[in-house]
Amino acid sequence: MSQPKIVAYLKPHCGWSQGVRAVLRKYQLPFEDRDIWNDPEQRFEMIQKSGQELSPCVEVDGKMLADISGEELETWMIQNKVVTKDNTPAGVPINAPCADHGAPVIVLKQ
Repeated sequence: MSQPKIVAYLKPHCGWSQGVRAVLRKYQLPFEDRDIWNDPEQRFEMIQKSGQELSPCVEVDGKMLADISGEELETWMIQNKVVTKDNTPAGVPINAPCADHGAPVIVLKQ
């Protein structure tokens, strides 16, 4: 099975983002970890590609999965034969909210 190209638009401290990272690491999938919290350009790119502002967003071989938890990502990858189901625990909750959920959002002007 060839390795997919994965770009993950994540926050450094978000429970949902940590769940996405944990699932990708569980399956030993290399991925680009784009920090949308500290890099407004990455957040802007995520919004442009996904058509919405919620995170995490994960792009797998050009397919954008918007506002997705680690649990949802794992299910999608299994259903789309990106990975074969592995019952090994991910090590962290894969469907936990961000502690800062509801924090102000930075919006870039074009």
